Amino acid sequence: MTLLPKRSNLSASAADASSGLSLKTLLAFIVAGLLCMLLTILAFAPAVWLSALLEYQTEGRFALGDAQGSIWNGSAFIGVAANKNAELTPLLPGRFVWHVSPILLLGQIELNCENSAALLQPLNITGNLHHIQINPGGLLLPAERLSGLGAPLNTLRPAGEVTLSWNVLALTLVDGKAEVEGSMKLSMQNMASALSPVKPLGSYEMAMLWHGQKATLELKTLQGPMLLSGRGALNEGHLHFSGQAEAAQGQEDRLANLLNLLGQRRNGTDKNVIALEFN
Repeated sequence: MTLLPKRSNLSASAADASSGLSLKTLLAFIVAGLLCMLLTILAFAPAVWLSALLEYQTEGRFALGDAQGSIWNGSAFIGVAANKNAELTPLLPGRFVWHVSPILLLGQIELNCENSAALLQPLNITGNLHHIQINPGGLLLPAERLSGLGAPLNTLRPAGEVTLSWNVLALTLVDGKAEVEGSMKLSMQNMASALSPVKPLGSYEMAMLWHGQKATLELKTLQGPMLLSGRGALNEGHLHFSGQAEAAQGQEDRLANLLNLLGQRRNGTDKNVIALEFN
């Protein structure tokens, strides 16, 4: 008779162990199911999610138009609006086609982007979540489409051939802020404006040297009747620039109206030199 209680205790212990094991198994299945669901969502996440993110980050000024495919393999055009309530118009020619490697889920980045109408060569971005490297390249920026950025470009209505080029760029995330190392050049060839009868106004070049969150800027005229020059800096997203605009000899009268729209006359000179000041 003394053995019966012992057998009852053993049965209860076995039942408790079986109940505990079943609960652990159930939780494991739930976790596995949620993980599979998350991976499925990531695998088939639509490209329009990227457009929504870009719109949110830029307050509706930029978006991916007609986004197709997924965040891993997709295509879209880059659109711009003068303000968050304005209609979206293409900023750059052609469609951008991208491929993102799944190793992103492991914290590594391999991104390839192509657009033969806008990129001088395919864009390749490699690295990790804290540091990336961008291969040398260039981007064509049709000046006529820059009016979509709003004032003052929609008033000047520029025309010409604009190209942004760069050498190898390195971006590092430090304390939540991006630091850049490398150089860029903005080339503006045969520029014109709807507000001036003089066509072209000239060709210009803006050199940018990046170091951390700062970049030095230098603007110079390559050729043309309207002369632009100046120096400045970008510091944590804030632009400081001091330059001037003036007409070449013999072009003063024909460029007077346009120069007056660009800024105020600089004191202390007998010439009609316009100050280009941005702070």
